[in-house]
Amino acid sequence: MGYVAVTGGQEAIEASIELLKEYRSEGGTPLDIGAVRDRMGLLIDRIMSEAGLYAPDYAALALKQCEGSPEEAVFLLRAYRSTLPRNYTSRTVKGDDMHIRRRISAAFKDIPGGQMLGPTYDYVHRLLNFDLQNEQEEDLQSWRKEFDEKAHALEETPKTDTAPRVLDLLRAEGLVEDIEEDTSEPVDVTMENLPLPAPRSAILQTLTRADTGFVSGLAYSDIRGFGMSHPTIGELRYGSLEIEVDYPLEEGEAWYVGDIFVTEVESLMGTKAGKEGIGLGYGCVFGRNDTKAIAMSVLDRALTLDIDSPTSDMEFVLLHGDCLEMNGFISHLKLPHYVTFQSKLDSLRARKRSLEHGNDQTK
Repeated sequence: MGYVAVTGGQEAIEASIELLKEYRSEGGTPLDIGAVRDRMGLLIDRIMSEAGLYAPDYAALALKQCEGSPEEAVFLLRAYRSTLPRNYTSRTVKGDDMHIRRRISAAFKDIPGGQMLGPTYDYVHRLLNFDLQNEQEEDLQSWRKEFDEKAHALEETPKTDTAPRVLDLLRAEGLVEDIEEDTSEPVDVTMENLPLPAPRSAILQTLTRADTGFVSGLAYSDIRGFGMSHPTIGELRYGSLEIEVDYPLEEGEAWYVGDIFVTEVESLMGTKAGKEGIGLGYGCVFGRNDTKAIAMSVLDRALTLDIDSPTSDMEFVLLHGDCLEMNGFISHLKLPHYVTFQSKLDSLRARKRSLEHGNDQTK
């Protein structure tokens, strides 16, 4: 492509960067990174998921640096991630071991361990709360103290915060479609080119890092009739998982390194032609993001179907949802295309002259 330098060169670029800082520093109230991390949790979770790096503090810093732009924050976080050494590989974690804070099923009313609504906007009135304009930190902390005391009073009888999988009930009855287990070494899409056709490990990694809006939009199109994967949520759970690595000083021992919060979904789908049992779709993303996890489960299932549908086209789905590549390619259109565009104009003008000359000869 014929890119050339913008008039003004380095001086113009430096002035543009200065203007960015001027825009970011508007107003008289400094933006505290801790406040962004603690009070903008859903946005932080989305950034971490699309960046593939569980680091709430750094996600908040990235958002402050780029004026809250999700795609720029993801870019910053991924760039930083690429500089980090990999000293250990964590042990495999299972959703069964999740310390649950939210757990629902749309397929069954009564489930082992009970349903837990947890933190969700599903049941709030979508009305602007103008009281928040005058919210004082003292009042907020006073409310939190009352809430903590109330929660403590309800914990008179200890309860387990883990629960069995809802769909294990269907598996025990043999009602779930048999799926051949993939025992191959997982592909790391951050270190290797995405192979096509992609193995399940690469599919799930790519979907969990894909742009939330893209994944949701594709899943919506699939459900509305451009595919065949209309789901029923067998189980959606949100909570924390303990991450462990092999202890370097003693073989066979585990070393606890921290917790991560994830949303995990198992969706029930229609059965494939020639198959017996209920089909499944799986989704798992960092933090609280019900919509993306559900949408991911829809696409996970759609990509296993051999049908003529955009959402079952592996190359289309996996190669176009990456936040960085998508926004990067669209943004590159702002770069100078003087040479290529002038070439098009020259060709068009030559064609026009040729046609006009031909008409003159006819006369």
